[in-house]
Amino acid sequence: MFDIMPKPLQYRRCLVSSCLNHFLKKSVFRESENLRLFPVQVRHKSGGGFRPKKKVYHRVHELDKAIDLKKKPSLILQLKSMIQFQKHGKVLLRDLEKHVGFVHKWNLMAAIEKYPSIFHVGGGNREPPSVMLTEKAQKIAAEESEATESMEPLLVNNLRKLLMMSVDCRVPLEKVELIQSAMGLPQDFKSNLIPKYPDFFSLKVVNGKVHLVLENWDSSLAITAREERLSRVLDRSENRKKVRITKDGNFLGPNAFKVSFPPGFRPNASYLEEFEKWQKMEFPSPYLNARRFDSADPKARKRVVAVLHELLSLTMEKRVTCSQLDAFHSEYLLPSRLILCLIKHQGIFYITNKGARGTVFLKEAYDGSGLIEKCPLLLFQERFVSLCGRREVSVCNDQLQSSSVIS
Repeated sequence: MFDIMPKPLQYRRCLVSSCLNHFLKKSVFRESENLRLFPVQVRHKSGGGFRPKKKVYHRVHELDKAIDLKKKPSLILQLKSMIQFQKHGKVLLRDLEKHVGFVHKWNLMAAIEKYPSIFHVGGGNREPPSVMLTEKAQKIAAEESEATESMEPLLVNNLRKLLMMSVDCRVPLEKVELIQSAMGLPQDFKSNLIPKYPDFFSLKVVNGKVHLVLENWDSSLAITAREERLSRVLDRSENRKKVRITKDGNFLGPNAFKVSFPPGFRPNASYLEEFEKWQKMEFPSPYLNARRFDSADPKARKRVVAVLHELLSLTMEKRVTCSQLDAFHSEYLLPSRLILCLIKHQGIFYITNKGARGTVFLKEAYDGSGLIEKCPLLLFQERFVSLCGRREVSVCNDQLQSSSVIS
């Protein structure tokens, strides 16, 4: 009969509830407008509170497997570099903990025991036990210098491209060192490679930090890997009349990206129509200064995708860790919500949380779990690792950085 709650308070609660519902609808609408091409997880209200909608980011198990395949080869290559770094070409077993820590020491000890065709343990009596490379492994390891020398022109050009894409044509040296193994740069690139090319590089202190600075701009290098691949595809397809986008999202055009939708993702006709508009949309080159463009412009947002694509293309295995990519925010004016950008474009990039660190893949560079094109250094590493009996493995240079700890 009588209202327990005073009417003014009832009114205020109804008003708050109405405003909250309106805010939720507007938020979801705004998110759907921003992400209309690439849906992500949106939270909806239910009787039991907020619950997440079913995830739409699809796993690519072949690329997840690529991370698992690199674990043992990485151990082998890390131990090889550690042994070669020593003056006498061997490491005392008791010193492994000093170099890599207590936990990781046991991983290396297991690799030494498991691969006697690569590692030999010597010593005894009064001489402490140590590990060294077998004679066969030493012969193959001697080929590494030849592979590195053959890669030098490519490494120099990739390093120049890395600087050309930055807003000031310079990058802090510590950030270059962060991705040096991913790019295939030698450990001594600072003291040997950079001074060897004074017309291209210099080291300067800016705001208290040492920066690697580009000395000369070369327009002939301002061509992306996407443009080079597309020119080859268009040359082979010049007589074809097919210009419409296919069901897999690929489109032959000067502004298109090669995409590979994950298994289980089935785009409908309206999605493909919108995606075709995005594929056809022109955008500025990644080698133009990012300060010239409004970050809210759709063309500028597509340019960011091209920058990320080119950064990954400059690495040996066309993949980097999320922390490595995140380190270049200020140099390339990357979006603050970088992970969301990568997720939206899951046909071009793939993020996996396999391993100790998250990794970003350039999907077009892989066929299943294997890298399609391999540089001479990767071919050498595969040849060395094959001594243990593993064939067609995908190896990575990430952990070679830890050899610098020995110094």
